[in-house]
Amino acid sequence: MATLAIATSELTKSYGGARAVDGIELEVPEGAVYGFLGPNGAGKSTTMKMVLGLVRPTAGEVEVLGERMDRRNRLAVLAHVGSLIESPSCYRHLTARENLDIVRRLKGLPDESIDEALETVGLAGTSRKLAGQFSLGMRQRLGLAAALLGNPRLVLLDEPTNGLDPEGIHEMRELIRGLPRTHGTTVLVSSHLLSEVEQMADHVGIISQGRMAWQGTLEALRARARRQLAFRTTDDRRAAALLGASDQGGWLLAPFADDEAVASSSLALAREGIGVVRIEERSEGLEDIFLALTEGRGL
Repeated sequence: MATLAIATSELTKSYGGARAVDGIELEVPEGAVYGFLGPNGAGKSTTMKMVLGLVRPTAGEVEVLGERMDRRNRLAVLAHVGSLIESPSCYRHLTARENLDIVRRLKGLPDESIDEALETVGLAGTSRKLAGQFSLGMRQRLGLAAALLGNPRLVLLDEPTNGLDPEGIHEMRELIRGLPRTHGTTVLVSSHLLSEVEQMADHVGIISQGRMAWQGTLEALRARARRQLAFRTTDDRRAAALLGASDQGGWLLAPFADDEAVASSSLALAREGIGVVRIEERSEGLEDIFLALTEGRGL
């Protein structure tokens, strides 16, 4: 079984009797990019804040890097964790280097860690530029640089591509995807955009209305897609009766079958004088699966 960088047990947070997070069992393997996916308001940010100890759980437990998080050891554990939660914050009257130097001193890191972090996020050439002159994308990079100071074993990023232009999104995505390989860093990245998670993550957790709807590898999620065969024939009414298929907008849809079964079906139709015009294999996309899970329809 893979070692877990984050493991929660029945993690719950209530506000005024309403459960924002309801019994989450989060399992983030070490060395993974874990996409924490769900609609806005599903409980992603609250869960991440509880993992970091920024919000106290109503119930449940949190383990980070093999240590149970509590008041006594929180700071010791977080010394190996970086985070960028919600919008990046910085002192606009200071340069990128000066902003990072504040974080470096708080973490007790050497001065050279600043240069390494700026290089990693592509801000090495702007270290003396005032943060107030940065674009939103550059501020996002600066926030990520702060999270990466000291090469933490684990990084939590909350909607890191928000507000970025297409080029910025692509660059941020490539950077995040490469962190386990280049720095040995486990990444938990939240998003409400399936397309973003699909292009960054190898593991996925889907949260809906405060509850975990699904969790596992991206490949396992894809494998759960329903597969069907779509037919068009010269006599769909009779073909539907013979195949036990349903008529959907000019196509007959039947359960997926192997090549031998498809060949037998084609011969059976031919014996009845029904010609097969076209046969296609159809599979649900990840968006269909995501909507089914977040709308409570299951798979």
